[in-house]
Amino acid sequence: MSSSSSHSETCQAWVDGVPGEYGYKPSLAAGIVLSSIFGLSMAVHIIQACWKRAWWTNLFAIGALVELLGWAGRTWSAVCPYNKDAFLMQISTLIIAPTFITAGIYVILGRFIEFAGVKSLLTPKQYLWVFCTCDVISLLVQAVGGGMASVAVSETNGDTKPGTNIMVTGIIFQMFSITVFVACAADFLRRLVRQNLLHLLTKEMRWLLIATTASVVLIYIRSIYRTIELLQGWTGYLITHEAYFVALDGGMIAPAVMVFNIIHPSSSFTHGRPEKPEKGGELRNSMMEGPYIEMR
Repeated sequence: MSSSSSHSETCQAWVDGVPGEYGYKPSLAAGIVLSSIFGLSMAVHIIQACWKRAWWTNLFAIGALVELLGWAGRTWSAVCPYNKDAFLMQISTLIIAPTFITAGIYVILGRFIEFAGVKSLLTPKQYLWVFCTCDVISLLVQAVGGGMASVAVSETNGDTKPGTNIMVTGIIFQMFSITVFVACAADFLRRLVRQNLLHLLTKEMRWLLIATTASVVLIYIRSIYRTIELLQGWTGYLITHEAYFVALDGGMIAPAVMVFNIIHPSSSFTHGRPEKPEKGGELRNSMMEGPYIEMR
């Protein structure tokens, strides 16, 4: 998909019949809209994190920031369709941005477990370390693959296959990590139901649980799409038709991060946690009987 050198150095208008790096001219409207959405989400997340002093929720702000950079790159590409810097900017950021959002989701599950005091397959800290480590590995693999593929795309007759395969490996590993995480989350909910502890979840927590589930599903759909897209190669049908990218990448990640602006995690964990179950399995709710414990 490499364009001729005459179109790579300057900001030149789209020329019919002269393909750029994308195989099409990126939509200016899509770039502006999604850049605005992610920019707004990032700003609100930063304000919410500072207001609530819930600094860990800045993971969502970072995810939105990286998405903003990626869609800014695509907006740049809409104005300068043959600019390789803009192309490299968007490809290197949009592939890794969801990693920061999933990291925040891992913390949320840990907070639920810590609040309920229910045994899970892993401790809250272990969830954070295990799955965040998986995310870092996935991020590094995707970044290396993306860098290799980007360099190959910018070269005449460059071979993008090695870099693409590495990127796909990183995405598949991320999907596997998310799948294991979902299984652990499902096991936690099963334990809550079996021990009749669902009543411990406040209205805010139930909404957060729904929001988290929706975010995971959206990120999972996006991961499936990107896997299929990259497996088809840089001249495949999906990667050369922008509508799929806008709908199944930006259209999935935008609500996946904005849902936590609407239902902010810190609002659900301000009442403290219940005491651990006693030997007979009975649980006394410390929200009524004991001091509140700030969980930030």
